[in-house]
Amino acid sequence: MEKIRELPSGEIADCVARLCIRACTVLPEPVAALEKAAAEAEPFPPAREVLALIRRNAEIAAAERIPVCQDTGMAVVFAELGQDVHIVGDTLENAVNQGVARGYEEGWLRLSTVADPLRRVNTGDNTPAVLHLRLVPGDRLRLTVSPKGFGSENMSRLAMLVPADGVEGVKAFVLETVRLAGANPCPPMMLGVGIGGTFEQVALLAKEALVELRETPHPDPFYAALEEELLEAVNRTGIGPQGFGGRTTALSVRIKAAPTHIAGLPVAVNVGCHVTRHAVETL
Repeated sequence: MEKIRELPSGEIADCVARLCIRACTVLPEPVAALEKAAAEAEPFPPAREVLALIRRNAEIAAAERIPVCQDTGMAVVFAELGQDVHIVGDTLENAVNQGVARGYEEGWLRLSTVADPLRRVNTGDNTPAVLHLRLVPGDRLRLTVSPKGFGSENMSRLAMLVPADGVEGVKAFVLETVRLAGANPCPPMMLGVGIGGTFEQVALLAKEALVELRETPHPDPFYAALEEELLEAVNRTGIGPQGFGGRTTALSVRIKAAPTHIAGLPVAVNVGCHVTRHAVETL
């Protein structure tokens, strides 16, 4: 019989606070690497200059521990909780929210959350976090904090296609989403694409595809080819960095697919900006 490991809720709160600050100030290495490669390959001088400024901004933010973007977003937290972990002291949700509140205060991060979507009163501490919990084997807790700004989130879309729309319908929807977004999400964009599942699941698939920032091609050659085709098509739109033109409209397209109903073909695109962020720690 496996021994249950006790994990104090205070350690979780401390971890989340650290991750909030790190995510908002240090660009993930996969994104930085993609920006560097794009700057070196971009042939259009104004676009190349914008990419250089974007890279310089990230360098200053990391060096001075200040936000890489003024929109420090809503705190989205993914928790992979080992089934042999017993959290003591408080609930996981409360611990996460305590960490978010502390991290945003200590990091001098902008408070962007309102308590009600229509009455628009700020919560004052950027809580509550959007918490996604998954139970996994083991006795560890893996936390991913991904602050999501709404310049890009507002450009995200979901469609309930039908099977007859097929792969061409999915491609058309992704490209339509990019064209409608234009310069609004601060390109070059990162695109997380969810395909399949149900109405609520496909949105989460798209978010996960964006947050994971997978550095390697999709393990399924079919989807690997589709990611590459979509990235090329997006970059042919000519929107370019910050909308100034050029061939670097997106840095990556990542797909997550799931089983779906015989009558459905849900698709969602979660748009990320050039500072698509996350920070990860395992307790």
